[in-house]
Amino acid sequence: MSRTIGVLAAALLSLPRVVGAQPISTKGLQSPVTLTRDSAGIVHIEAQNEHDLFFAQGYSAARDRLFQLELWRRQATGTMAEALGGRWVARDRSARLMRYRGNMDVELAHYHPRGKAIIGAFVDGVNAWVDRVRADRSLMPPDLAALGIVPGYWTPEVVVSRHNALASNASAEPDFARAVRLLGSEGMKRRDLFEPGNVTLALDSVVARAMSVVEDARLLADIRGSKNAPAFRADEVSPSWRKPLAAAGDSTDVAPRDRLESNNWVISGARTASGKPLVANDPHRAISVPSLRYLVHLKAPGWDVIGGGEPGIPGVAIGHNQHAAWGLTIFGIDSEDLYVYELDAANRTYRYRNGREALRTVTDTVRVKNGLPVPVTLQYTRHGPVLYVDSTRHVAVALRAGWLEAGGAPYLASLRLDQARTWQEAREALTFARMPTLNWVWGDTSGTIGWQTAGIAPIRKNWEGLLPVPGDGRYEWDGYLPIAQLPNETNPDRGFVGTANAFNVARDYGHFDALARDWGDGFRRDRLQEVLDTTQRATVASSGALQHDALSLPARRLVPLLATVSFTSAPAKAARDTVLAWNRVLDADSRGAAIYAAWERRLLSHTADLVLPLAVRPILGSVPLTRVVQWMEQPDSLLGERPVDARNFVLFRAFNEAVSDLRKRFGDDMRTWTYGDARFHHSRIAHPLDVLVSDSLKRALSPGPAPRGGYGNTLLATSNADNQNHGASLRVVIDVANWDSAIVTNTPGQSGDPRSPFYANLFPLWAKNTFVPLPYSAAAIAKRTADIVVLRP
Repeated sequence: MSRTIGVLAAALLSLPRVVGAQPISTKGLQSPVTLTRDSAGIVHIEAQNEHDLFFAQGYSAARDRLFQLELWRRQATGTMAEALGGRWVARDRSARLMRYRGNMDVELAHYHPRGKAIIGAFVDGVNAWVDRVRADRSLMPPDLAALGIVPGYWTPEVVVSRHNALASNASAEPDFARAVRLLGSEGMKRRDLFEPGNVTLALDSVVARAMSVVEDARLLADIRGSKNAPAFRADEVSPSWRKPLAAAGDSTDVAPRDRLESNNWVISGARTASGKPLVANDPHRAISVPSLRYLVHLKAPGWDVIGGGEPGIPGVAIGHNQHAAWGLTIFGIDSEDLYVYELDAANRTYRYRNGREALRTVTDTVRVKNGLPVPVTLQYTRHGPVLYVDSTRHVAVALRAGWLEAGGAPYLASLRLDQARTWQEAREALTFARMPTLNWVWGDTSGTIGWQTAGIAPIRKNWEGLLPVPGDGRYEWDGYLPIAQLPNETNPDRGFVGTANAFNVARDYGHFDALARDWGDGFRRDRLQEVLDTTQRATVASSGALQHDALSLPARRLVPLLATVSFTSAPAKAARDTVLAWNRVLDADSRGAAIYAAWERRLLSHTADLVLPLAVRPILGSVPLTRVVQWMEQPDSLLGERPVDARNFVLFRAFNEAVSDLRKRFGDDMRTWTYGDARFHHSRIAHPLDVLVSDSLKRALSPGPAPRGGYGNTLLATSNADNQNHGASLRVVIDVANWDSAIVTNTPGQSGDPRSPFYANLFPLWAKNTFVPLPYSAAAIAKRTADIVVLRP
């Protein structure tokens, strides 16, 4: 390691945190505001008026997360090339193509009656910290400085950007279309999961003629470019940070894609020890550093809400006020469609109904670091942004997205929920919650519990939204289903509501034309239901433990099948005996869990090889685990002419390969095989610059590795990869009877500045499945105070 890098690494680890004990004079405030940081790094903000409250939230978020917020700002505005050079122009064009372009006054008023003022105050607070950093470069986050980026100023348009929104299912439609073309409708339905199952999978003739365009790898480039986290190159990083001998073309690993997963539940007072409702939530997203989530407490006249959200958004998305607690998970609404158009010979107009309409063109200019500005052309149809034009075949494809309507910014409508006092008021607030499409659960001090799904739900009268359709007017959305008519419950007799992203809608529901039809495996949902069905006298501690439940329902059904399989090698026999005696819990220190997880992976792979024709494998990649379990228990003709023999061979081969894999990882001594070993299932959270910097800087920037239990189909959802790349970044459990008893976790920490003691302080606790308190009362906050900053006008 060079002397320069060594000195830099030492400095990075030892620089003092950016805090202040004295009052700080800040332009833009009306009155003093107190920011009290507790020992976990959570900031409790107390202001004398609404404007100053949200100004201080923006200031606090920027103080802790400026590296993250600046990258988000540039993603949202399409200005990465301005900071880093010409290779970012295409990405910047994508971001501009996907911008909300409607009336901003209507947009801002959607999220709260005073939305324009609240968002404006939040933006002013972010910019107040940006001013401080631009005036005093010692406050600059070192990783931002390493990229040579000077932070710019926020606007309300950045806050309402859709770049970080979760939505479906446009990105899946081309693969569905390819698979249906090869497998047919019935063949596709036998291999995937659709709910309800009576879907129609038929390619319209216009789309069938344009399949070469639908299959083009460039089709989804703009969607990915506008949403995916940026990946940097070595030549974009300061030489003093760069790892020795790094080539200019070295690229970072692509950040993990979000999985649309989460768990939440609310238990009525009849089933809790306190006699009041208990709310638990663990939203699952990509695990990243800095953390996606930011915990904050907002207190001012009319506001007293605490919990988590995203740092670039005012308000609290998950948490509680003095009246109620709430949580969220993704719900199945398909808010996107791909439209295929037949163009004229000049590629300027497309057929629509009985006439032709012109592509609308917007011109823009992307500024480029060390280069000339680049003009870009953006095109739109009546349905939305044009993703791709094949000028030779005279075909265009555009995206229609509900999130491009007013009110489509993610989580911002939580501002209304933050002030709700009753379930009736909460349901009214949720009629404004358009994105993401969510299961909301609620429990309040009156004892009421409730579930309301919410989101912008296009009504499709003549198709299910699973495949691309022509944009000629025959496939139009018939408006949006009113949110109040989406599935909901109030005080159900069972005494709880629990959701985990799987199909959870009554079969007699009357509006399936407004819901998604493609759902995930139901194992987490079923395990949650199994536990809650028998829960009595629930506590914060018991729900916290349930969030970390690692019992695998698939293992319950698959492992017994091994009892009839004969193995010849001693290692395979010993491994089989071990997994048969195993308790089906994927604990980090479990040998049986290691064997089972390695085996299940190969079962999935080999079963997919059997049931997917060769041409389909690169398209679908895998089949749902639910189907695999069904086929292993009751062999299907999809497995071949002799399905029982094929099943038995898959069980045998997959298990032998799993044992071989574990012997390569750990050696022949089975006593050393543990699931959560750094060589198997662990968590190391890689900073965006991780692969570009020296080993000493990696250790400072990227927490881990730490052992992990669970996997993608347990309530402790830790992904199916060796390194956990998605899962619960935030967890919270709240008993309405005692706000100060709430517990929470975030990972790796509240701060995104690697010099801060709050940068990765929560990672070890999160990795060990433990929590920190979420103090709410003044007395509880005082007991945990780490520092206080007072902002003065």
